[in-house]
Amino acid sequence: MTDGALFKDHFSAQAGEYERHRPGYPPELFGWLASIAPANERALDLATGNGQAATGLAAHFAEVQATEPSEAQLSRASPHPRISYLRGTAERIGFPDGYFDLLTAAQAAHWFDWPRCYAEARRVLRPGGIIALWTYEMFTTDPEVDAVMDDFYRNVVGPYWPRERRHVEERYTSLPFPFEEIASPPFILRTQWSLSDVLGYLETWSAVQRYLRLRGRNPVELVADPLAGAWGPGERRLSWPIHLRVGRG
Repeated sequence: MTDGALFKDHFSAQAGEYERHRPGYPPELFGWLASIAPANERALDLATGNGQAATGLAAHFAEVQATEPSEAQLSRASPHPRISYLRGTAERIGFPDGYFDLLTAAQAAHWFDWPRCYAEARRVLRPGGIIALWTYEMFTTDPEVDAVMDDFYRNVVGPYWPRERRHVEERYTSLPFPFEEIASPPFILRTQWSLSDVLGYLETWSAVQRYLRLRGRNPVELVADPLAGAWGPGERRLSWPIHLRVGRG
């Protein structure tokens, strides 16, 4: 069941681009989370999108439940024999008390109603269960490309970011997190991308879609030529540091 009053839908319109162009997560992240969970029986991924994190969890957990309020995103979810996809919100988790060993939310917790989500998380986690929230900001590659991307992010689409985006910029340090916190090792998401991959990724940004709706022009067109000039031929190695909040329920 979804809760329409809570669901802020910034991504259904670009679900196809999200599936094709959002980067995945390092396998080491899921291995570490599995190692600190009290068991590897059941995991829950909230706001799963098209199942990127759920697929990583399925390598370590016998059962993965993945909930997502957007029907468009769920229609693009990656099938897996150990993953069940369900429509639902982080604030209303339809599972029994103490059901899960691990609860995750990847690049999504800044949209949640935290008191309601956290109350549900405590309810559905077994004693000693783990909650893990993570986010990433901009990639880095070299100073020239990074400068073009920073200008686009801040000066072109900056005014069109939803206010919740500040929590991503603050690396989730400003999120309330009423759990027994666990320090995590560093994890870096790495991709080998072409210029067209980056331009496709920009299409998934909520600020880009909001700019397009309000101004009637796709702002990615404004950055395509400057970015091409800085990018040069071929592919580049991109690095995306992951910022984690991990706790015991």
